[in-house]
Amino acid sequence: MHMQMRVLTFVVAVICAALVMSRPTVAAESYVLALSWQPAFCETAERRPECRDQAADRADARQFSLHGLWPQPSSRSYCGIAATAIADDKAGKWNSLPIDYLPQELWDRLRTAMPGTRSGLHKHEWIKHGSCAAGNAQTYYTRSLDLLDAVNRSGVARLFAGNIGKTVNGEAIRSVFDAAFGAGAGKRVRVSCVEDGDRRLIAEITIGLAGEIGQSPDFAKLIAASNPTSAGCPGGIVDSAGLQ
Repeated sequence: MHMQMRVLTFVVAVICAALVMSRPTVAAESYVLALSWQPAFCETAERRPECRDQAADRADARQFSLHGLWPQPSSRSYCGIAATAIADDKAGKWNSLPIDYLPQELWDRLRTAMPGTRSGLHKHEWIKHGSCAAGNAQTYYTRSLDLLDAVNRSGVARLFAGNIGKTVNGEAIRSVFDAAFGAGAGKRVRVSCVEDGDRRLIAEITIGLAGEIGQSPDFAKLIAASNPTSAGCPGGIVDSAGLQ
């Protein structure tokens, strides 16, 4: 009897160990932070409200603007959103979309950092992507703006601001990310460009991040925890404000 119990215990232990070993690893939260170079975006979207009155003294003429913070994988979208709101979003009826209350201080900060709020971009980003992140719209945009600020305070933004009207190559962008946020950070950055006549403009950078984005997020830690990505565009002009 005792021998049977020992055999049974051994078998159960082996089965449990096998189950633990075969259990899939739970991945850390991962995101893509998308930051626009607004003058380049406006070259291809001149009719949008935020593009009609560009000026060299506006913040978006000399620093990155927030496009969005996208939980990954990219198929993760519209979490808990009503079908009618999804339909309106896909139809481009962004200004009619619902969004949680944003305190005035946060709203003022967001309007400066995301010029597309004038087109309802903040509502689109919340409905499609923010709804899949932890917390409400206030938390989502507070964290997004904190991440944007980390880049705009770094040598990355200084590289762009110091080369307006000039060409910057992708290697220089990745190198300055390494210098600002640690070796290997540049491998988590993808550069996107647009063609404007015979000019190739840097329109956006997307940055891989992984881990919990809490208060005062550690950008270097978040970027180091993410997976490398393809380099994207090899480089382009840092466009100046106003249609060229």
